Amino acid sequence: MKTQVAIIGAGPSGLLLGQLLHRAGIDNVIVERKDPDYILSRIRAGVLEQGTVDLLREASVSARMDAEGLVHDGFELAFDGRSERIDLSALTGGKTVMVYGQTEVTRDLMQARAAAGALTVYEADQVQPHDMNSDSPYLTFQHNGETVRLDCDYIAGCDGFHGVSRQAIPAEALSVFERTYPFGWLGILADTPPVNHELIYANHERGFALCSMRSATRTRYYLQVGAEEQVEDWSDQRFWDELKRRLPAPVAERLVTGPSIEKSIAPLRSFVVEPMQYGRLFLLGDAAHIVPPTGAKGLNLAASDVSTLYRILLKVYREGRTDLLQKYSHICLRRVWKAERFSWWMTSMLHRFPDTDAFGQRMQQTELDYFVGSPAGRQTIAENYVGLPYEDIE
Repeated sequence: MKTQVAIIGAGPSGLLLGQLLHRAGIDNVIVERKDPDYILSRIRAGVLEQGTVDLLREASVSARMDAEGLVHDGFELAFDGRSERIDLSALTGGKTVMVYGQTEVTRDLMQARAAAGALTVYEADQVQPHDMNSDSPYLTFQHNGETVRLDCDYIAGCDGFHGVSRQAIPAEALSVFERTYPFGWLGILADTPPVNHELIYANHERGFALCSMRSATRTRYYLQVGAEEQVEDWSDQRFWDELKRRLPAPVAERLVTGPSIEKSIAPLRSFVVEPMQYGRLFLLGDAAHIVPPTGAKGLNLAASDVSTLYRILLKVYREGRTDLLQKYSHICLRRVWKAERFSWWMTSMLHRFPDTDAFGQRMQQTELDYFVGSPAGRQTIAENYVGLPYEDIE
């Protein structure tokens, strides 16, 4: 087999890159080790930055998102017994975010790829990149009991934190930056009306809480829990009772509870690998970086990586600008580190750390009070939340 761009991973970043390349006439093949049902069963993020929304529209996969997604032009910060609304639209010149689940984004991209007749090889075993530092990289994998070789010009590693792409790069060629947080998020999905029309991020002495949603009838709520906690120890009733304790009283009073349809605990970490490329292998999304979910940046950072690589490859194939290939990692990392900083800041300001004493709690409250009390502070939060602009590829 032969293609121009081999993409490892059929999650949203791999599918979005494939869709954009296909529409530009650049041949690509996606190789994925799981089956489609497994990919669609993963519950992930649901807040899309303005740049991600615009990129999905550019890829012509936005019809259902535009029809069913919820446009939010603000969110609330609850702390010290009060609630403060951050008016995203007013503070950023009209930019907003879109609440539309990652699962739905993935479903839309899968359907578009199938309709286009572009090739995705699912249930591929032993996927391995080769000769990334040469002019003739290729993939090998097992499919239906046969060994397949896929020759290509470039390889896009979109296969997540545990995927083979980053592992194929010699360890001595990479620098790893990582922080593991001493808590996790216990998340619950329920078919109940949202407690608020916008997201609520709550700092409380008992720990962080987040009120989010997937639609006007499906909610996603989170509680900060200890790293040692087990999901089996949290009944629905215990979850709802604890959530009410951490929310402002007027919000807790109008909370509608119900049986969970999914419940899980996600650990929190910050992770960046540098550089994000090795020869003709490019890392995108979770293969290169992880952010704690507090800033709603995970899927959005993957989308910005996709945009950068796509626009570079456009110029490579249309204008012969191979000089741009070596700029991929530098361009991506500038935005990655700014998103890491915002996610770290949101996490630090809103969570209760094991060593947080009364002084530390006051510092959190004062920091939040300063930012929401300052027009410049509110604008800083807002412009980061809606997403920093993508760099032009020149």
